[in-house]
Amino acid sequence: MTSLESRPSLRARVDELRETRAAAEAGPSPQATQAQRERGKLTARERLDLLFDPGTFREVERYRRHRSTSFGLEARRPHTDGVITGWGEVEGRTVFAYAHDFRVFGGSLGEAHAEKIHKVMDLAEAAGAPLVALSDGAGARIQEGVTALAGYGGIFSRNVRSSGVIPQISVILGPCAGGATYSPALTDFVFMVDGISGMYITGPDVVRAVTGEEITQDGLGGGSVHANTSGAAHFLHTDERECLADVRHLITLLPSNNREAPPAVECADPADRPTDALLDIVPVEPTSAYDVHRVIEEIVDDADFFEVHRTWARNIVVGLGRIDGHVVGVVANQPAALAGVLDINASEKAARFVQMCDAFNIPLVTLVDVPGFLPGREQEHNGIIRHGAKLLYAYCDATVPRIQVILRKAYGGAYIVMDSRSIGCDLSLAWPTNEIAVMGAEGAANVVFRREINASDDPEAARAQKIKQYQQELMHPFYAAERGLVDDIIDPADTRQAIATGLSMLRAKHRPIPSRKHGNPPK
Repeated sequence: MTSLESRPSLRARVDELRETRAAAEAGPSPQATQAQRERGKLTARERLDLLFDPGTFREVERYRRHRSTSFGLEARRPHTDGVITGWGEVEGRTVFAYAHDFRVFGGSLGEAHAEKIHKVMDLAEAAGAPLVALSDGAGARIQEGVTALAGYGGIFSRNVRSSGVIPQISVILGPCAGGATYSPALTDFVFMVDGISGMYITGPDVVRAVTGEEITQDGLGGGSVHANTSGAAHFLHTDERECLADVRHLITLLPSNNREAPPAVECADPADRPTDALLDIVPVEPTSAYDVHRVIEEIVDDADFFEVHRTWARNIVVGLGRIDGHVVGVVANQPAALAGVLDINASEKAARFVQMCDAFNIPLVTLVDVPGFLPGREQEHNGIIRHGAKLLYAYCDATVPRIQVILRKAYGGAYIVMDSRSIGCDLSLAWPTNEIAVMGAEGAANVVFRREINASDDPEAARAQKIKQYQQELMHPFYAAERGLVDDIIDPADTRQAIATGLSMLRAKHRPIPSRKHGNPPK
C-alpha cells in the first residue's frame, strides 16, 4: 500500500497535467509541424483557432490513445490519436467540430480516433448545434484492420441520423480518400481549397493499375474537379483562411437545429426599398440574356448574397441571403447560361438546396425565367426525367414559406417544377413581362396551326400572324392571373417590398404533413 508521504502533491500533479497538455497540443514533433507547413497547410489547431471565436474552444478527449499492438503501434501512442474534438462558439453560438491532425499517423482513422469523432457527433446532436468536420487524413488506419472500417460505419450512421436535424459542414483541407469520402457526401455543405484538397474513391495508382489511365491526384479529385464538374463540393477557395471565414459566415445564416428559425438581424436596408433598377436589368425580349445575380442583389438586403455551387450547373443560381433581416433561400434560373434551361445538373443542384432550406426552416424565393427542360439524347439517356423529378419532389415536399416570382417566360413542365401554384407555392407573383405557356409562341404556332400555315400562299406571313394570335390569346400578362394561377402582377420596382410583405405574412406558416415513415423520392 502506498504511503501518504510517497504520493505526489496536488501541485505536482497539476504540473504534470500542464506538461502533458502542452505536449499533446504541440503535436508529435517540430519536424512534423514543419512538414505540414511545407505542404502549404495549417495545423489542425490553427484551423480550429480560425473557425471559433477567440478563446472559446473546449477540447474533449485530449488524452485519448489507441490500444493497438499490431505492427509496432504499441510503441507509438501519441495523445489525441490524430484527431482534435470539441466545441466552441461562432459569433456567440455553440458549434461542435473535429479536426484531423495530419501530423499524427497522417490523420488516419483507427478505433480510438473514430470513437472520439462518434462522441463529438453525439454531443452535437444532443445539444442541437452545428457540426463542422475539418478533414485532412489518409483514410483508414491499415494496421488496425476492420475496426477502422467499423469506425467509419459509425460516422456514416451518425451523419444520416443527424441529417436535417443539425447543420453538418465538411471542410476538406487535405486528402480524403476511399470510404472516408462518404461522410462529406452525406453532409449539408462541402468546402474545398484549391491545391491542397482532394477527394476520390480510388487514387491515381489504383486507377492506373485497373484502367491504365494516367491522372494526377488534382486532376482526379481536386477542388476544381468537384466544384466545377462533379458538383461534390459546394464551395471552392484559394486558401484556408478565406475558406474558414466563409464557413463562419455560412453558420451565421443557418439555425442551430431544425427546431429553430435561422438567426434574424437588424437591417438598415428598408423592406419597402424600391427596386427600380430591375426595370433596366431584365430585357423585355424573352430570348435576350441577362445576369440574374443582378436581380437577386437588388432584392436581398444590402446586395449580400451567399451563393452555393457557384461554378457548377451555372444555368441555375441558388444561395442564401436576407430580406428584411430574415434569412431566405433563393432559387433562380440563369438566362446568361444555357438560356436558363433546366437540365440534369441544374435539377440536382436546386433539389438538394430546396431540401436543405426546408429541413432548416429557411423560406424559399423562386425567381422564374425558364424556357423548359434541355432537350437531347444525352439528357434523356442520362435520366433527365428521373433527375428533373427530384426538383419537383423537393418543392412539393417543402413546408416552409414559398414565394414564386415570374420575371419573364415560364414554359411547359419547367414552369410547373419551378414552384408553381399548382405544386403548392404560397404566393405566385409575376411581372408584366410574364409569359406562362405550354411552350414558346413560335413552337406552339408551328404545332397548332401547321395545316393552315402550310396551305397558305405566304407561309411565313401566315406563321407570323398565327404567332401573334397565339401570344395575344394565350400568352398575355393577365392570362394566368385571370385563371387564379398567379396571385398578383406587380411592378418590378415593388418586387422587394412584395416579397418582404409576403414572407412576413407567412412567418408563422404551419402545414401538417401526412403520417408516414418517409417518402420515396426519385434517385
